[in-house]
Amino acid sequence: MLYEKSWARAWLGLGLVWFVAAIALAPSNKIYQQGLILFLWLPTLVLAWSARAVYMEALRRQPALWGALLSLMVWSGLTLVWSTVVEPGREVKRLVYILVFLMAFPLLAQAGLVRIRHLLQIGGGLLAIAALISIVKFYFLQGNPLLGRLQGMGEISHPILGAYVVGAALLLLLYQLPHQRPAQLVWVLALACLGAFVILSQSRGAVVSLLVTLLLAPLWFRDRHSRMIALVAVMVTCLAFYLAFDLITSRGSSYRPEIFRAALQMIGTHPWTGLGLGAEYDVKAVGKLFDHSHNMFTHVAVELGLPGMLLWVATWLFTLGEIVRARRTVLGKILLGLWLYSTMAMQFDAASLTATPRAEWFVSWLTVGLAMLLPWGRAENDACGKISGST
Repeated sequence: MLYEKSWARAWLGLGLVWFVAAIALAPSNKIYQQGLILFLWLPTLVLAWSARAVYMEALRRQPALWGALLSLMVWSGLTLVWSTVVEPGREVKRLVYILVFLMAFPLLAQAGLVRIRHLLQIGGGLLAIAALISIVKFYFLQGNPLLGRLQGMGEISHPILGAYVVGAALLLLLYQLPHQRPAQLVWVLALACLGAFVILSQSRGAVVSLLVTLLLAPLWFRDRHSRMIALVAVMVTCLAFYLAFDLITSRGSSYRPEIFRAALQMIGTHPWTGLGLGAEYDVKAVGKLFDHSHNMFTHVAVELGLPGMLLWVATWLFTLGEIVRARRTVLGKILLGLWLYSTMAMQFDAASLTATPRAEWFVSWLTVGLAMLLPWGRAENDACGKISGST
């Protein structure tokens, strides 16, 4: 089959690495989007017909997840009937982008989960290089004070959203300790760069999301490595509070409770229909205007109404279900951490679900897509178990 060719797997693999790393390393957002079209969307569409049996198998193995996802896509498109968006065709195109992005993952799975983990390591390593360059440029070349909020390069320039991207990359690397000593040194340096970026961004939402994930990870990893990481996370947190308590607490709650209450009132005015996909809105709270609700779930409810929010919740929970079923695999354990981290991130920011690929995709669609790989990993484990049991 065409999708099984080595060049096809290399093409798709490059697309996954591009998605993870080029968000920071691409010269511009336009080039980032064009690269995704060339390296991920295009090969998926080219290979889709030859891989139709793979997609049928994906639907058979994950019917609830795909059913909830497709229902969300249909409902989102339906809300364009009453949306005030100027270009409804553009919103439809974005829904197609999401669907094609997710369709790439069953194809990627055919190369094996070990290969996928290696690709994620490469992407995370390249993001670590971007984090290091960002730190050197912002503090040393531009001469910003050390207490200034780090602004990264490329699409991780926003201190909050950039921190979420880098935090996700850190989780993809953290629990994959290389066996060779030189590789271990590179691994430690990469983690140091990623961790420093998150801390220097001063994004408390990203830090809290990461901290909670690291503290709970020993519950499912059940190894010394995860316990040591949790201990180090506690020590770093205590040191940070000791050295910079005033800086950490100076911004208070950043109006998040007030914004949440105002968003609930907006949902109450259009509970069943929402404002429609792509409709622009402002949240009025404490005498200020905010251009989104700073919460993924309330944002979806404002745009798509309660039906849309429930479909997104269903998609997210079915994603968790697939991850839990694969919890004995290395990738399953990593994704359990990424899912928890992303869920926490959605409570503070990441209020964008159907826009073009951007930072918010790292705490939403990337997790869903990676979960769509897992049935093939379970099949590999079952096959290995049968072979070992027969010897």
